[in-house]
Amino acid sequence: MATLGAIADDLTGATDVALALTSAGYRTAVVLGSDAPDGDGAADGADAVVVALKSRTMPAGEAVAASLDALARLRRAGCERFYLKYCSTFDSTPAGNIGPVAEAVLEALGETVTVVAPAFPANGRTVYRGHLFVGDEPLDESPMRHHPLTPMTDSNLLRLLAPQVSGGEDDVALVPWPTVARGDEAVREAIGRASRAGARFVVVDALTDEDLATLARATEDLRLLTGGSALAQGLRGPRTLARTPVALPGGPRVVLSGSASRATQGQVRHALAVGGGRQLRPADLREDFEAAVSAAVSAALEAADAPFVVYATASPEDVVDTADAPLIEEALAETAERLVAAGTRALLVAGGETSGAVVQRLGVGALALGPEIDPGVAWMRGRRDGEDIHLMLKSGNFGREDLFVRAWEGGL
Repeated sequence: MATLGAIADDLTGATDVALALTSAGYRTAVVLGSDAPDGDGAADGADAVVVALKSRTMPAGEAVAASLDALARLRRAGCERFYLKYCSTFDSTPAGNIGPVAEAVLEALGETVTVVAPAFPANGRTVYRGHLFVGDEPLDESPMRHHPLTPMTDSNLLRLLAPQVSGGEDDVALVPWPTVARGDEAVREAIGRASRAGARFVVVDALTDEDLATLARATEDLRLLTGGSALAQGLRGPRTLARTPVALPGGPRVVLSGSASRATQGQVRHALAVGGGRQLRPADLREDFEAAVSAAVSAALEAADAPFVVYATASPEDVVDTADAPLIEEALAETAERLVAAGTRALLVAGGETSGAVVQRLGVGALALGPEIDPGVAWMRGRRDGEDIHLMLKSGNFGREDLFVRAWEGGL
């Protein structure tokens, strides 16, 4: 029976935290929100269950409702401790959804305090004096400032979070790095002081993985943690690491990319220089959806040993109007379904929204995790109509530039 339940605001984030939990010693299952366990099913045999929602850019009320439904299902499945996973770049609008969801879950559990820890040092996300950095740049000076859906114009997590929770500034506190450096007991005492002063959301600085391990030890008595995936690496699961081996099948090496992130654009350009690809343009899809998708599928099936990328953007000039995002997602999901129907058994999918659309369309159920290829990125195995389907679901900001090529190389 699963004892730890995680709720992620998109599918690639769910994959990311599931990898961290697996490393921490939890046998972990990833399920879509509509497949969330309700006392049986996907939770069987798992120590932890991660429910993947599509709530990052939902209206706040809808995100809260979906998260509370997932929480209720996880509790009925036997989970006693919980983890809210959001992006390590704290992707949100001024209204949420990180704050409203965290507040609703905290209240539903009857708890008084939780931590806010988006740091992911392995991917360059660190927090110092409450400010979130992406590499050497403050969040608001990084490419995230120009994100088409959630532009981040402030690096101060306390200022970002305060308008999202009902208590405002009084609801948010900081544990600075010098306290973290003194060890888990100092962090535990600082969180306690903040809680007694009325704060329910405590931002904790972290510059290294060891800082997050300190935080994990300091919060062993908290029923709810919130953060990026790296904090989960410091939890203590009931077993040693046991990921599922993955042997990729033959066939076309197809990448489906709907992400508009700078990192993914670089990965698309690198893969195009090595192999082939086809761009899905909103204007073409509106003019003749069937023809555009059919052409992409046919070209992908003819690809040989090099990766073939079906993509929305390869440069900043390609970024589409946000109103066209659902059309791109629908086209990539339809492309995935037709490729699988034609015999393709492995797909690399880039972008959280795109990954959710593809997995929902394919109906692959619970996903078992294989080895990590880059931090937060791994192949996974699901089942469709009795056959294995291998998927790599990549967050837009994750992975080295050559990931789309390297992911297919060698046995795993």
